[in-house]
This record gives sequence, structure tokens and C-alpha cells, in this order.
Amino acid sequence: MANWSAGYVVDVEYTHGFYQELTPSLLGFLALLQGIQAPDLGSSLAYCELGCGQGFSTNLLAAANPHIQFHATDFNPGHIVGAQSLAQAGGLQNAHFYDDSFADFLDRSDLPDFDFICLHGIYSWISPENRKTIVEFIRRKLKPGGLVYISYNTMPGWASMMPLRRLLLEHTAAQGSRLSGPSRVTNFIDLADKLGKLDTRYFASHPKLAKRIEKLKDQNTNYIAHEYFNQDLEPFYFTDLAQELAEAKLTWVGPANAQENLDEINLTKEQREFLAGIDDIALRQLTRDHIVDQQFRRDIFVKGAVHLSAQQVREQWLETRFVLSAKGSKIPRELRGLRHAVKLHSGIYDPLIAALEKGPSTLREVIAEPTLAQAGFNRLVQALTILVALGSCQPCLPAQGLAERRLQTERFNRAVANQSRFERKFSHFASPVTGGGIAADRMAQLMWLSLQDKEADTARFVGTVLSAAGQRLMKDGKPLQGEAHDAELRQRVAEFEQNTLDVWAALGLNAAPSQESSKQARLRA
Repeated sequence: MANWSAGYVVDVEYTHGFYQELTPSLLGFLALLQGIQAPDLGSSLAYCELGCGQGFSTNLLAAANPHIQFHATDFNPGHIVGAQSLAQAGGLQNAHFYDDSFADFLDRSDLPDFDFICLHGIYSWISPENRKTIVEFIRRKLKPGGLVYISYNTMPGWASMMPLRRLLLEHTAAQGSRLSGPSRVTNFIDLADKLGKLDTRYFASHPKLAKRIEKLKDQNTNYIAHEYFNQDLEPFYFTDLAQELAEAKLTWVGPANAQENLDEINLTKEQREFLAGIDDIALRQLTRDHIVDQQFRRDIFVKGAVHLSAQQVREQWLETRFVLSAKGSKIPRELRGLRHAVKLHSGIYDPLIAALEKGPSTLREVIAEPTLAQAGFNRLVQALTILVALGSCQPCLPAQGLAERRLQTERFNRAVANQSRFERKFSHFASPVTGGGIAADRMAQLMWLSLQDKEADTARFVGTVLSAAGQRLMKDGKPLQGEAHDAELRQRVAEFEQNTLDVWAALGLNAAPSQESSKQARLRA
């Protein structure tokens, strides 16, 4: 392991995922759910991601939010080279990447003060010294009223895995340099599987371990290397985490996940009543973590909470725009929590979904619909929150600035889709409407690219790209050939046109390039 790594895994690249919770518009919406004022998304802002990995989330968010300056650091230079290359390919002028350690980043004098500082997962994977540096960075660089998003491994959900992790790492270390990064992960999982089948008392005393090991077999090996092989791995009790961040003058806002806000489906009535009797917020959250056996938390903190009045909350809700991120007929009519499920009442959800299928709408516009006006403000707020929790609806940026955002996301999405000509690397496009990401697998990206390039036959275009890369579609684990391959391609194109194109149009993704984008492409040529 490299000397500069400080015990952190650097010989295995991190994944190229996009993490929705990092999205400024979503963080603002979740703060509003708690009645807390968030930074004004209609103004010029500054955003920082600490431990950005491959930088894909930062790049996507920069594309979708040209009014925000994004700064991100990851001390693995290989990650930063890739992040900078994608930013350049996407024509991003507001994405700035650094290969600094947290200590070096803290000492920089050329950084602005930030409205958002975000950390996904990294806080559990670093040393206590680095955590202190991060807290000091937040204390110095977060603006009053600024938000912090932080996700981290949590106790008691990790309690049974930590001793097993130590045992497996000791076995893996005993293999020495004979194992490469990927081989270490394979060896780690194989050992865990073998131990689980030895009828050990440890596994018998911790029955959920077997299921957790089975789940590991399906996870990305690069992710497993970073989750389990770092020298430091610290699952936190919420009270300890909150106490550390209090040194940066932070107070807890709430969970960075809409479903976590719905205790009615996650807790029993008796559990909710018990928690309601605990006045101390940190202790209440710690107790809740034990009730649900929490393994991973996503939290929002604020530096100087401004509590909105009921009327201010109502006005902000009414002015918030929402858009569907799934076809109305495909939206589940049930939301399942840890304890209960709530069925979506057709009398409210059918007209609400129909209204939103027309395009992005403010709650004020929605509530003006005659069929929805009688539902009332509170029930519509609950319904929209549930749709967001389902992942079928997203809060939007203000309409102002959409043209600039559309132009920038179009360039970025083309850079992402061009990468899909060669490999499956990125799984999201940027939306100029939400300011966040849209799930887009490789096939969908190539289909969109064919429409952008005005190809006469989308299926033939995608087939040609796959053939040039020496790849074919798979079905039942086997590569398709000849007519069967062509038929499968055409079926997937038809499904894309039927279920995805209209949704993407509402999210700001044009099937054809904009006139301004086409003009710039000709100038570059």
C-alpha cells in the first residue's frame, strides 16, 4: 500500500456512482420538511464535496447547476484525473477538482466559503485525525445557514460485522502480497462464506450475518474494497457523531431521505410513542437506531438553524416545483416501510400524478386543479413526500435559468453517453429541471445518443455500437445472436420510446439537440 495513503485503499478505484442525496435541490426540500431555511437555490452558491471519489456526482451536479461553483477533493490522483477529464469533455467551467489530503485542503487560501459541504460515506473510513481536520474545515468554511450532508456507517447495525471483518482481514493479510486488490476481495468473501457454513456459535448468535454475506456476493468488488479494507472503519453511534460535528457549530436538521421522515411506516405506534417521550434529540435518534437496528445513516446538519414559521413553510411549499421521474402508470401504488405499508389512495394520487404528467408544476399550480383543491394543502404535502420517497417524483430548481442549465446538461450528457460507446461506466444523466441525476443505463444512453445524432434507425445504431465494442445483448445468461439479437434490440427501443422518452422530456432531456447546442457543435467541428 502506498505510503501517502494513510491506511486508505488506493490500489483499487472507487465506483463511478451518482448519489442522489448530494443534490442541492433535494437537500433544500428535506430541510423544508423539517421547517428549516435552506440556502436560496435561485442565487449564486458554492458547494464542496470532501472525499469525492471518481467525482461523477460532483460533475453531474455541476452540469445541472451552472449557478453553483463546485469544489471537490479526493487525495487519490487517479480519481481526480478521471474527474477532470469528464469535466473537460462536458465543457464544465464550474467544477473544480483537487487531489489534496483533507489537511492540505484545509490549508488552501483559494477556496470560497460554502453553502453546502457534503461527505458521502468517507467519514467512517478515515482516521480520527482526519475527522478532526474535516470538522475544522466545516467550522472555518461553511457559511452561517449552510447545510452539511453526511452519510456514515452506524451502530448498532454494524455490531455483528465488526469482529468478523477483523478476522477476515487478518486471514487476508496473512496471504501477503500474493493477492491483488480484486483477489483480496474475492478471498475475503470466500472466507466469510466458508466460516458461515462451519456451524460456528458466532454465526448462530448473529443470524443476520449469513444474509449480509450473501448480499456481499452481488456487490461491486471495488466498493467492497473501500468499505471493508481501509485501515480505519468506524461505525458511529449518532450521539458521538453529533457531538463531533457540534465542534463545527452544527445542529441536526433531519434525515437526508424522504422515507426516513415517515415514521408511520417505519415504526409501530408503541415505538413512536416511546420516542416521543424522549426530549433530547440526539438520545431520541440513538434510541431509534436501536429500534430499527440502523446500519447506515444519511443526515443533514445546519450551521445556525433558522426555523420557519408555519406560514413561511406553507409559502415555500406552494412555490416549490415538482416533476415526475417515472411514467405515471409505472409508479407503485404502495410504499413499504420497515413495519408497515401505505397504499396510495387513487382519489388523491391519480389526479396528482395526472397533473404532474403535464410537466413540472408548483404545488400552488397543483392545488388549483379542481379535483385536487378539495384534498387540501396538508394531504397534498403528504402525497408529494410519499412520491418523493418512492423515487417517482423530484423537487425542482426554480424555472429561472432553465435555458442555461439545459445547454450545459446537454453537453455533459453527451460526454457521458459517448463513454457508453466503449463501456458501461456511468449510470446517470443530469437533469436541468431538478438539478440532480436521472437513472440512465448504458442502453438508454445509447438510444438517447442516437436521437441526438438524428440516426434513422435507433436499434441499428445501438447494435453497431455494441458490435464495434465486441459486445452483444445477453438473455438468460447467454449472448444473443442474429435475428434474436435484433429482435431484442428493437423491443428495448420500443420500451424506451414508450416508457422513458416522455419522462425524460419533462426532466429537460430533449430527444433532439437544441439549436444552440447544434450551433456550438458545428463551431467546434
